[in-house]
Amino acid sequence: MSPKLRKYLVLGHLWAAGIMAPAFALHAISGGLYLMNIKGNATTERVALPEAAALDFSSDTLEADVRAFLSEANIKHDFEYVKNRGSLIQLRPTSRTYLEFKQTDQGLAATRVKPDTVRAMMELHKGHGPELFKAYQKLVALMLLLVVFGGILVGLLAKAYRRQTITAVVVGMFAFVLIGFVV
Repeated sequence: MSPKLRKYLVLGHLWAAGIMAPAFALHAISGGLYLMNIKGNATTERVALPEAAALDFSSDTLEADVRAFLSEANIKHDFEYVKNRGSLIQLRPTSRTYLEFKQTDQGLAATRVKPDTVRAMMELHKGHGPELFKAYQKLVALMLLLVVFGGILVGLLAKAYRRQTITAVVVGMFAFVLIGFVV
């Protein structure tokens, strides 16, 4: 392998790793906590709604309807998108304080939900954060693939590391299949 190609591959690997490091830290911390059954908490408070308040959760214009409803009800809340769960809608992102609306037998009910730090990290981990953060997560996923395959390529192209690279990839694939699908 030419020294110049190797230099650019290492530099690209370095930059990608640096850009991805915060996302990996978030995923490692929140995933590890989740596996230890530490999922975080949220405080809730009921939000007063006007009498006979209503929203049609099956509306094709639900997001616009919610924005108009909040304005008319004089409820101050900024959100990016609506997650419809049938009889419950969440105004996302849910990685910060958000509103939930629920259809009940008594009519429409609203709750303000304030996640703690651990819960907020879980929401980011699950992809329930701001749209810009979701775009960052997609970029990190793509970069991870490039870093992994780029690292393997560098190992295969360098004669001194070729056998170790092949061995490491085979062991990794074997462990993945065995632990993930057999055991």
